[in-house]
Amino acid sequence: MLRKSLLSLAAATVAPVLYAQDDEPDGKRKTIQLEAVTVTGSNIKTTDTEGPNPVLVIRATDIDASGKTNLPDLLRTISANSGNSFNEQATGSFSAGTASVSLRGLGAKNTLVLVDGKRTANYATANGLTDTFVDLNALPLVAIERIEVLKDGASAVYGSDAIAGVVNIILKQNYQGVDVGTGYGQSTEGTGQHEHTFRIQAGYGDIRKDRYNVYFALDGQQRDRIDQGDVSWLREADFRGKPGGLLKWTPTNYYNGDPSDRFAEAVGPVNLQPWDAIKPGKAGEVWAYNPAQFTTLMPRVERYHGVLRGTVQVGDNTQAYGEWINSRSVTSFLFGGPLSIESGLRAWNDATQSLTDIDTALPVGNPANPYNKATQVNTALWQLGARNKRDRQIYHRILLGARGRVASWDWDASLLHSQSRLSERVTNFGNRYAFESLLADGSYNLASNDNPAVLVDALRLSTLRPAVSTLSVADVTASRDVFDLPAGTAGFAAGAQFRHETMHSHTSEAVLSGTELRPALGIIDGSRNVAAGYAEFNLPLATHLEANVAGRLDHYSDFGNAFAPKASLRWQPLDWLLLRGSFSRGFRAPSLPEITNSTSVSYGSVYDPYDPITPGTRGYTGIGAANPKLKPERSKNYNAGFVLSPSADTSFGVDYFHITQDGLIGADNVTYIINHPDIYGNRIVRNGAGQLITVYNQYLNLQGRTVSGVDVDFRQTMHGDGWGRLTLDGSWSRLLEFTREQVTGQVEVNGAGSNIFGALPHWRGTTHLQWAIGDFDSTLTWYYTGGYRQNPSNIQSNPAFPAKVKSWTTFDLSVGYHGIGHTTLTLALQNLQNRRPPWNPNTTWYDTSLADPRGRVALIKADYHF
Repeated sequence: MLRKSLLSLAAATVAPVLYAQDDEPDGKRKTIQLEAVTVTGSNIKTTDTEGPNPVLVIRATDIDASGKTNLPDLLRTISANSGNSFNEQATGSFSAGTASVSLRGLGAKNTLVLVDGKRTANYATANGLTDTFVDLNALPLVAIERIEVLKDGASAVYGSDAIAGVVNIILKQNYQGVDVGTGYGQSTEGTGQHEHTFRIQAGYGDIRKDRYNVYFALDGQQRDRIDQGDVSWLREADFRGKPGGLLKWTPTNYYNGDPSDRFAEAVGPVNLQPWDAIKPGKAGEVWAYNPAQFTTLMPRVERYHGVLRGTVQVGDNTQAYGEWINSRSVTSFLFGGPLSIESGLRAWNDATQSLTDIDTALPVGNPANPYNKATQVNTALWQLGARNKRDRQIYHRILLGARGRVASWDWDASLLHSQSRLSERVTNFGNRYAFESLLADGSYNLASNDNPAVLVDALRLSTLRPAVSTLSVADVTASRDVFDLPAGTAGFAAGAQFRHETMHSHTSEAVLSGTELRPALGIIDGSRNVAAGYAEFNLPLATHLEANVAGRLDHYSDFGNAFAPKASLRWQPLDWLLLRGSFSRGFRAPSLPEITNSTSVSYGSVYDPYDPITPGTRGYTGIGAANPKLKPERSKNYNAGFVLSPSADTSFGVDYFHITQDGLIGADNVTYIINHPDIYGNRIVRNGAGQLITVYNQYLNLQGRTVSGVDVDFRQTMHGDGWGRLTLDGSWSRLLEFTREQVTGQVEVNGAGSNIFGALPHWRGTTHLQWAIGDFDSTLTWYYTGGYRQNPSNIQSNPAFPAKVKSWTTFDLSVGYHGIGHTTLTLALQNLQNRRPPWNPNTTWYDTSLADPRGRVALIKADYHF
């Protein structure tokens, strides 16, 4: 499905406007001049079938054959998407229910996502409190003509964020006819997850013949939630039979910070469990609960996307176009169990922009206090029930423009406005003032399951968090042939762009008033203007040897200027051999959460060897702050490769990439901070008993990073009169190096093939075997994710951890039948062998950036073309 061919790529990427030959009435063949087109990574039109930069093309037919029902699932199969991406499984973040793509493992913030070659609004708030990104779930699958993935830096053409590459989603431009379709999918493994999809698209008018085209598309997806309790091999959260596995239950209902000093009776959904099964080396029994009942692995989603596009030929040399994309996405899931009551419980003080400690000690005489002194307690507001979250995103993008040709110049001018708006509602959170009152007067008994409903309702809190991100762009580009050289004509392109970006991510009134217990904050209030100018030359240096040079200067209103140059060579000494290479400098501008007025409060866990009561993994509050003095991250990209194509049916390509980055923006590694209190003691806050409470960080330009690897792409097609057409193609990536410091000033570590800097296996690969015969089309896809070493700090926390996480191999099968009139029936089986993800004891079971828990999924689709 993911095809690259030296002789056929151009025709595939710009169909139906490119033809190398046509039939005369007498059956003879005539040659037609190839029309020059613009491909991702350049502003200069060309007829070259392969350019100086590696571009992976996914066509609409490939999408249909994949059986994937949304854009994120499709892009996660790209071998260059090697790690540190996320999808809706990341329910514990400020951007829950979203999805991204992460080329080269550099994260979504270093991968630029375009729609029809132009930017679109980032999600309304930031992932990880800092990383802005385009939510792939907001974009329609049905309207996609093709996706071009540029696996090379492109800041010289597109500006910020294109360090690792570009994903350009190109919508259908000249579609005719009407298509309707529906689909149903179900996990075969008893998880209870079902999926319903539909799609409609209609296009009228041919731009070439009728001088206009109008296109409309609508698609939708509804998919059920999967909780950990729905998955047979996860529901008990008991992993003692696995290497390094423990009973992943949570101790609760105890006094004085000591789980062995437990409540007299069971309160909440708890059972007595051996403490050493949860924390090796401990003795006795503790009250503990199974967190699987409060953990959502994949949320319930309901998404709808609409597209309306029109193109009109105005005169012989000018086209006007307009495009509107609108989508609505709702995600709902369990945010967590009932709110924990323990030492370190906080509320926000907006006046001081800090957290206020909430006294959770049980007063003398409190019905839950068995002692004759004020006593610390660890329990939960069990009767409130699980905390729930529901995120709704409304996304739209309006594009108006014109393009044409005048005086040998090809030009394009456009205006764009795009917005992502989030409404996040949470329920069953805790009311700080009701809690303090009920704790003081003893009317609510934390050691009882039978508190009056009126008191339970007084504690219950529901909140709304709003956020919005906007992007407005004015863009103009022009290109032409400028002068003749001995080897051919030089091409030139230039352009200018102005952008206005805003992000306003607020918190609820309950947080600002100090009412919400244990608040999480991601307050972002920022905007900026960006002006840019760019130019590009394509120079034929000799027969079959071309050079491309480009440069772009961006001016940001918040930090200043950034210049990005690029130079590349393309040499085709033989019809079947292409050599290419490039060098570029790139940059990533500090995101608005990193450089503008923003504050973050989050919660995490870290292994604390200095805990005086129970050394081990402990929860903490992280407080982060923006830094207006940040500078852009800078990069250098080197690429070199070759493509062999002895025939139109055969191609084989290898490309090497090497990326260095300086001044990475981030906060220091928390594990390292905790392990070195002699250096970072002023960032660590502990309670009176010496237990960790808070870690402070600020975003800084820190250390650098070096990433390198090799991509291998191949394709072979065989034709037979009796057995149809057979195609084998694949795309594989080998990550050689992913080196950086864990904390600035410390020794660099190579994280390739480990999970030190996120799960980054050495190998990722996708291989397809396609067979077309008669009315049948079938595709068998092999997905391979290599194993990787365990982070040494994880082994430190539990020496029984296996040294390596194993590799994972799955197959998908899709069969399409076209023999019923205008109808296509498709049966798809994903994860055909029902393979479980590889065991990783550092997580619940598996790494969510590389796998999901659904097991085998069967889907059936029916499409009808009028």
